[in-house]
Amino acid sequence: MQRVAVELADVLAERDDLQYRQLVLRSAWKWHHIQCAPWLAVTAARLHQIASQGQIDVVLFSSMVTGALATLIRKRCSAANIQLAAIAHGRDVTLPGIYQTLQVRRTLKTLDCVLPVSRATGLECEKRGMPPSRIQVIPNGVTVSRYTVGPGSEGGVQKLLSVGRLVKRKGFAWFVDQVLPMLPSHIEYWIAGTGPESEAIRHAAAARGLEARVHLLGRCSDEHLEKLYGESDLLIMPNLPVEGDMEGFGVVMLEAGSSGTPAIAANLEGIRDVITNDVNGRLVPSGDASAFKNAILNYPTSPTARKKAHNHTTAKFSWPSVAELYVRHLRELHTGTLTN
Repeated sequence: MQRVAVELADVLAERDDLQYRQLVLRSAWKWHHIQCAPWLAVTAARLHQIASQGQIDVVLFSSMVTGALATLIRKRCSAANIQLAAIAHGRDVTLPGIYQTLQVRRTLKTLDCVLPVSRATGLECEKRGMPPSRIQVIPNGVTVSRYTVGPGSEGGVQKLLSVGRLVKRKGFAWFVDQVLPMLPSHIEYWIAGTGPESEAIRHAAAARGLEARVHLLGRCSDEHLEKLYGESDLLIMPNLPVEGDMEGFGVVMLEAGSSGTPAIAANLEGIRDVITNDVNGRLVPSGDASAFKNAILNYPTSPTARKKAHNHTTAKFSWPSVAELYVRHLRELHTGTLTN
């Protein structure tokens, strides 16, 4: 969510057709939670000042977390005819707890428009009181130029890759336990990320005698991830439904697609908006081990298939294309011509 916000801010700042000011917290992940609260307080004060000077038409919050500031500046912005919009990613809408739920509802009520990254996230906003007329879905984007279309795996080993936090909804332990045993022995599974499910994944691999075919890589640098995407044959997104949690989008599918790596993914939540079947991957029923097995064995991994995934990702999800949607919708919000 943080990287997406920074990349969107940077691409909007490069445009010549709008005057754009960004208030962005740029910090290392380990310091982010410490710096966030004071940054929000300072940002609220700065927004009050900017609104008072009448220098802006629209405020765009990068998430529902920062969007909570809308409740503090609503009165001042209304007086200056300044519109308020926020991007909704998924978990920033569905986080459990009475306080979080009430805060999200209050924020949605305050906003003039919410821009969810997927239809599934938009539906969660609607469930929490946002009228459909004030919901505009805009997907996440990716810096395609950061990635190179790689050849996939070499040496007779087929490499499957998953990237993300090791939590239950990602389905990594389930995949090791239920799907990998059905795949031929030359297929190996590489997982990049950290989280509380690491032991469950190791246990599943040991129980199935698959330790040699399951590789837990831990936290990987951006450079290492770029290399992994290019060397992998398929990205695996075996997500499972978890109450109070959701996959709002799945940016890793864009990163993989930029490298030419198609995704075999659960037909679930925001994932549905990323995958076009047999173009940049294939959607299969969540929790259906046989469907995952068949999709993995039958999906082409040829250079042609990899180029198709790359071209689709570039055309639909590159930041210039996505930024154009933001500018259009925000301009319509400002002029009062916003329509679904």
